[in-house]
Amino acid sequence: MDILGTILWPIKWVIELILVGFHSLWTTLGLDGTDGWTWILAILGLVLVVRSAMIPLMVKQVKSQRAMMDVAPEIKKIQDKYKGKRDQFSMEAMRRETMAVYQRTGSNPMAGCWPLLVQMPIFFGLFSVLNGAQHNTVGVGLLNQELATSFSQADIWGAPLSATFLNNDGNVGVQILAGVMVVVMTVSQFITQKQITSKNVSQATKESPMYRQQQMLLYILPLTFLVSGVMFPLGVMTYWLISNFWTMGQQYIIIRNMPTPGSEAAKAREDRLKARGKWVEPERKDSKGNVIIEAPVQQPVQRTQPVSKNRAKKKASGGKPSGGTASGKSSPPAKK
Repeated sequence: MDILGTILWPIKWVIELILVGFHSLWTTLGLDGTDGWTWILAILGLVLVVRSAMIPLMVKQVKSQRAMMDVAPEIKKIQDKYKGKRDQFSMEAMRRETMAVYQRTGSNPMAGCWPLLVQMPIFFGLFSVLNGAQHNTVGVGLLNQELATSFSQADIWGAPLSATFLNNDGNVGVQILAGVMVVVMTVSQFITQKQITSKNVSQATKESPMYRQQQMLLYILPLTFLVSGVMFPLGVMTYWLISNFWTMGQQYIIIRNMPTPGSEAAKAREDRLKARGKWVEPERKDSKGNVIIEAPVQQPVQRTQPVSKNRAKKKASGGKPSGGTASGKSSPPAKK
């Protein structure tokens, strides 16, 4: 067994355990174990378990990407500061200042890559198990010869799960079903990438060269699915299609509840929370990451004007001085 096989062996064993476990569950509930729809439901259960287990990795990846976006302006200032300087002293100074920003903010440019690196062996293991089963290959665990044969011979609407768009023995149903699945996979992948790049990106990011590269990938990745999908067996495409729907829903939830600051999604979330009276203003921070505490605005104290004794007596008597007329002059004495 090669190194890759040694790494994938425990992953494939767990995947077969989940797949065979769901297949046994559906057959226990009365479904035909040799029917293609029973295996489709088993693949659905496999997707739900595997992608649910990856949720902590996805949340960690989102938080890491968010932290990198927060420090991006500071990193850009450092890069502009040493732009065009290639001497060893300047490069070392730029590296020190960049690392100081990462240490102060707790961000790490490699943190967003680890979840992807962890997921890659899982996806390889999934493809190996499903592809092997469709070619009547015994697995490393609970996927014995009987179950592998059942999987490879199962069909839906007359289309075997082991057939591909290019290799179908002249079965038109396989070509139609595979073609529809490839198109749906491509569209779902495009929608997933589109909602990220259009709604969950700040205006500053949209003006960067990296964003233009992401816009190119928005069209390249779906085309990759369109070209490579014709070579995947229907069973493997079923997993990818269900997984794409999961990713699309997961991204919608993340964008709705954890949007990128400054993006259209963040503004929409702010408006929703304000309409419900639940919006809390985020803490403002300076360039060093310290929270800015704004002093309360003090109202100017109104000075009390001094009042003379005569005006005070006049105010106390209702505006009329005692013993006088309204004009303030004394009345003449009465004639006898």
